[in-house]
Amino acid sequence: MSFDAQRMDEVLLVGAVVMLLAVLAVRFSVRLGLPSLLVYLLMGVLLGESVLGIGFEDANVAHALGFAALVVILAEGGLTTHWPEIRPGMRLGVSLATIGVTVSIGVVAVGAHFLLGLDWQLAILLGAVTSPTDAAAVFSVLRRVPLPRRLTGPLEAESGLNDAPTVLLVTLVSTGTALDHGVLGFAGIVAYELVAGALGGLLVGYLGAWVMRRVALPSSGLYPLAVLSFTVLAYAGAAAVHASGFAAVYAAALVLGNSELPHRAATRSFAEGVAWLAQIGLFVMLGLLLSPNRISWDHIGMALVAGLLLTLAARPLSVLASSVVRRSTWPELAFLSWAGLRGAVPIVLSTIPLAEGVDGATELFDIVFVMVVIFTLVTGPTLPWAARRLRVARREQPRDLEVEAAPLERIAADLLQVNITRRSRLHGVEVSELRLPPGASVSLVVRDGHSKVPDDRTVLRHGDEILIVTPRRAREATEARLRAVSRGGRLAQWLGDER
Repeated sequence: MSFDAQRMDEVLLVGAVVMLLAVLAVRFSVRLGLPSLLVYLLMGVLLGESVLGIGFEDANVAHALGFAALVVILAEGGLTTHWPEIRPGMRLGVSLATIGVTVSIGVVAVGAHFLLGLDWQLAILLGAVTSPTDAAAVFSVLRRVPLPRRLTGPLEAESGLNDAPTVLLVTLVSTGTALDHGVLGFAGIVAYELVAGALGGLLVGYLGAWVMRRVALPSSGLYPLAVLSFTVLAYAGAAAVHASGFAAVYAAALVLGNSELPHRAATRSFAEGVAWLAQIGLFVMLGLLLSPNRISWDHIGMALVAGLLLTLAARPLSVLASSVVRRSTWPELAFLSWAGLRGAVPIVLSTIPLAEGVDGATELFDIVFVMVVIFTLVTGPTLPWAARRLRVARREQPRDLEVEAAPLERIAADLLQVNITRRSRLHGVEVSELRLPPGASVSLVVRDGHSKVPDDRTVLRHGDEILIVTPRRAREATEARLRAVSRGGRLAQWLGDER
């Protein structure tokens, strides 16, 4: 069928309706604590040939567009991540993305071969495609759970870095060339891809930050475009030298997102909007690729077995093996095991065998799809409950507000929002007794729905929300001081407690 202006009008009509419904569905998914991918996948299935009749079966296109969407999602994750928050957990995150992935692949592959009867090629592919956590799911769900940096850092770093080894393994196994390199050869290739990709991303990130600070663009709207283009450049540049583009784009975005650049808030907002667009398009496309008529009870049973194997055996063992690089408590390890969120990444990776024409690839895609849906429904909404049950949640943590305000950018300041809970000893403390770092000040107190500008004698109460403006360089010290007073009251010493 030829593509003309009338056909374009139809595509735009359907696309606009789907986009609006998807945007409205975000509120529904957030309220239930579900990753939005489930809603979008369902929309794709409903639009597909089995329901409304839109046909889409091109695995090669799905593979290419899926990788493009993951680039944008990883870029947004890096641009909106504060380096001080993930720095303490970076070592464990790298361990999870390498040692943890290896253990997970081995456990799932062995279980799939002996329990599900899959041949070794499909068993290894199942282990490989389901081993990486999903950046979109991790960033969207975990940032709504009040967790300490010891936990959020490793999980975010893992989701940004664990795609590289799995993409390589899935590609080699799908093309039948995995045995050509041997174990040591494969390990060397993975190490090269990760290191070269990360170094290339850092180089592009620092170069981009240097350029953006010195160039004077005629419109503020061009700065977000330029920053996002640098992250895509990092991916493409790394891919050109056969390094990990995913590691490169995440590293470059981390550097750019934590550099003093013009219009930082606008850049982050733009990146979030583009990432939402990428997520919606990616998940709807993957939903279109699924044909519900192919799903049998055997597929559902195999998906349940594989999911239980991954959730109850492979993930805990991979976390335990990865924890050798950092001492962690048993509740922390338990939460890290439960928080291994899968999402679009396993489904996207399962399009590689489809594109390569591997025998049984269609069945593998269907099993992975069903498994992701079922276990995302189980793990996503239960994460806040698990954090409270394991006592790893942080209740009194000051929270950032992403404020679209140029004056804050010009003075290199951040705005913190702090809720004074019933357990906090900030109750009864005067503003002057906070003794915040030089340059930081309480700018507003919201009490019982009414706001007022405080003075030094204003007494804080349970239930208050206070807004604090702090120089960016003093942000960590300001948060540390607030936590210290919240635990110790007005006589608390200057503590840098990171618990």
